[in-house]
Amino acid sequence: MATKYISIQEGMDKGTGKVSLRGWVHRERGSSKLKFIVLRDSTQLIQCVLKRDKFDAQWDAIDKLQVESSIMLTGEIKADERAPTGFEVQVDKLEIVHASDKYPITKDTSIEHLADHRHLWLRSRKMTAILKIRSTIFGAIDEYFKGEGFYEYHSPIFQAVQCEGGSDLFHVDYFGKKDVFLAQTWQLYAEPAIFGLEKIYTISPSFRAEKSKTSRHLTEYWHAEMEMAWADFKDIQDHGEALLKFVVKRVLEKHKPEFELLERDWKLLEPTVKKPFVRMTYTDALKILKDKCKMDVPWGKDLRTIEEEKLTKLYDVPVIVTHYPKEVKAFYMTEDPKDPKVVQGCDFLAPEGHGEIIGGSHREHDLEKIKQRLRDDGEKPEEYEFYLDTRRYGSVPHGGFGLGVERIIKWICGLDTIKDAIPFPRTMERYKP
Repeated sequence: MATKYISIQEGMDKGTGKVSLRGWVHRERGSSKLKFIVLRDSTQLIQCVLKRDKFDAQWDAIDKLQVESSIMLTGEIKADERAPTGFEVQVDKLEIVHASDKYPITKDTSIEHLADHRHLWLRSRKMTAILKIRSTIFGAIDEYFKGEGFYEYHSPIFQAVQCEGGSDLFHVDYFGKKDVFLAQTWQLYAEPAIFGLEKIYTISPSFRAEKSKTSRHLTEYWHAEMEMAWADFKDIQDHGEALLKFVVKRVLEKHKPEFELLERDWKLLEPTVKKPFVRMTYTDALKILKDKCKMDVPWGKDLRTIEEEKLTKLYDVPVIVTHYPKEVKAFYMTEDPKDPKVVQGCDFLAPEGHGEIIGGSHREHDLEKIKQRLRDDGEKPEEYEFYLDTRRYGSVPHGGFGLGVERIIKWICGLDTIKDAIPFPRTMERYKP
């Protein structure tokens, strides 16, 4: 009969009796008569004790085991307060699946070395904890939108028009055609679908060729986006707030052990679930920055990272800043009917200085205004004919937003850099491994 292997966590939940476990050597130490192996799998760590008199024939091989060797073992599990995670296995049987070479990652490894060996650093407990939380966040986004009656919809990655500004486009050679780009966003290809499906969302890669080396930027990131027909500006803000509350709630329900491992104070996230978000206009934000942070930002300038950080440190929940100057926002945002100098656009800024995580707006549905905004941005309206058709045939009020998933992971996990929020970060300086 084949041995039934269980996870380390299942073994610890069992508490006593015979268990069969498998995983990788996380730590090892010992003497000529006794070997202590801390075994790791995706769920937990556990100390395993091997006595030489039970493994005399295998002892040479066991004594040579190094970090990251893969093994399978059977033994008696019991509680032991002295063990790293409170349990210990007295091993009766061990099989070496693969004896690892000398592992290139040590305690004193530099950040650059970890980046060069990212494929191995994913095994670290820190990265494993982040990736578990990341998985829950993706699932929660999907769960929220489906629960609200949205349809999942997919737009092309190869696109022929720009949406967020031409300076950060990745051009590709598409069978000799040069005017093709990697998607900055799904938006221009999503809006046509709302006239059939009405409420849609996606979670998809986006690409920005921004020449930025900050802790908040990636050239390839995952974008959760939504678009809905018949929406007003408040609907977009309300959905953004409800989505973030839902995501944070799901993570708090499932990942207290991961927060402990990351040394992240999860109580800092509770206000996001329990309290309403702070909402203010761009003009109000400038006044608060001047009065409380001694930062004098001229009206008409976009908020930089430093201003966003200062503003968000004043509150324990996300801040929604609305009604930005028209000149600093995209051509598709609706002018405010009460003040044409500003648009019905909003940015959600995460607490603790993590900055923008959502950008959204009510979409302009006046055909001539869109054409003029495109001309003002140096674009040719005739290249956007497929998009302009959405305003010619039964246009309706609508809007949407985009959420940078790695940015929300960075905030929720309390990370210093967004590079740790994704398995293989792509930045201005790194495209491998």
